[in-house]
Amino acid sequence: MTSGGEKAPRIGLFGLLGSGNVGNNGSLEAVLGYLRAEHPDALVDAMCGGPEDVTARYRVPATRLNWYRGEYRTASRAGAIAAKGLGKLVDAVRTATWVRRHDVVIVPGTGVLETTLPLRPWGFPYSLFLLCAAGRLTGTRVALVSVGAGPIGNRPTRALVRWSARLAAYRSYRDDQSRDAMRAMDVDTARDEVYEDLVFALPTPQASVPSGPPGPVCVGVMDFHGNNDERARAARINRRYLDGTTAFVRALVEDGRPVRLVTGDELDRPVVDAILDAVDSPLVTAAETASLDDLMKEMAAADTVVATRYHNLICALKVGTPTLAVSYSAKSDALMARMGLGAYCHPAREADADRLLKKFRALERSSAEVRRSLTEQNLLAARRLEDQFNALSAALFPASDHTLREAK
Repeated sequence: MTSGGEKAPRIGLFGLLGSGNVGNNGSLEAVLGYLRAEHPDALVDAMCGGPEDVTARYRVPATRLNWYRGEYRTASRAGAIAAKGLGKLVDAVRTATWVRRHDVVIVPGTGVLETTLPLRPWGFPYSLFLLCAAGRLTGTRVALVSVGAGPIGNRPTRALVRWSARLAAYRSYRDDQSRDAMRAMDVDTARDEVYEDLVFALPTPQASVPSGPPGPVCVGVMDFHGNNDERARAARINRRYLDGTTAFVRALVEDGRPVRLVTGDELDRPVVDAILDAVDSPLVTAAETASLDDLMKEMAAADTVVATRYHNLICALKVGTPTLAVSYSAKSDALMARMGLGAYCHPAREADADRLLKKFRALERSSAEVRRSLTEQNLLAARRLEDQFNALSAALFPASDHTLREAK
């Protein structure tokens, strides 16, 4: 109970959290930090992809996002197809029942309104639509907080994303292009604000300042197959990315540079293994990173970072290490431009070791200047996220609304 006998607010967290993607978990950590600091009396639980991990890691009660445990596996047998279909009906009831127990449900960051990676409409887009529709029907405020969005070619997916955004009570974005993408989908964004990716709100480990001979290079890799509209070319895209990245690592080793391979998702581990097999050298090692804090510590210890996954880039930029983006989507280009490093992007679909090396060497020549600039940009990012959390509290926990619904 809060002071004056008022009931503590009931807050739900929703998304593909605890499923092996450290970027998604980092967004969750940032929102939990905000809630525990600004709304310590709140009763918090989650509906997410990996409830066991979320509960063990963050001490938050959690329930599974999907009734059918094989939701994200391809169904080929009749039994599996039928179970998936039944799961969609069961999930509609489960989601509505969960939502109505809350005063507010927060979707913490991540690219929930985009399809930069392969995604089926009846997977997470359908789950998000169920959430936002249930919120509208039950009177629970659903907030999409500092989320990413982008153009969507698939019509069913676009429709689900558009209606999810329209039904949400609160929306904010991590960059201008995300808001522009939703406006292009006929979502009224007049009252929507752009702040920053939530990961910039996390604590930052101390970065080392290079001295002496050239030091280690942190290379963030990804099991990259193109976006949702490139499924027919996925194998070719993946092969070119892997070959180009491997050749780049080999060239660094030939220059005598230690290379530390990192990932951002459990799915990326085969890429690390392939590079270790192809570049047989003691100079190439792989890091075990279970969180964004682990990633940031690895990147803080490097002279330079070359990374693909979006949240790998954020980690590197946040600790102030000069960074080259192997960019797989416009969101990476936008992030690098906002942090003053727009010149240091290379397309993941055209991974080429020679071109990467040229940009890498140019970046290292400007290392001291880049570090000073990133320090300034990170201060600005932190201030923008303070504004985000203040706006979120004003929108979701207004002073005039302390008396919450007794029951739903």
